[in-house]
Amino acid sequence: MSTEQMSSNLTHDQAIGYADEEKKSRKSDTHKVDINVLMDRVREEKKKEKKENIIFLSLIASVILITGVIASL
Repeated sequence: MSTEQMSSNLTHDQAIGYADEEKKSRKSDTHKVDINVLMDRVREEKKKEKKENIIFLSLIASVILITGVIASL
């Protein structure tokens, strides 16, 4: 079976998938790491962690406050 026949048997989605894999493999060979992108990612993660901590602490404080109000009645 020739390559033309084999390629004609591929569906459009399969052909696109193979092309994407080929692009990714070539891209990963020439991909350089940008320190600014990495630093931005770290900053975003820290912001997210800080926000989660504030939410968690506010929930704990509200539970303590509500428990105190109920206990004083």
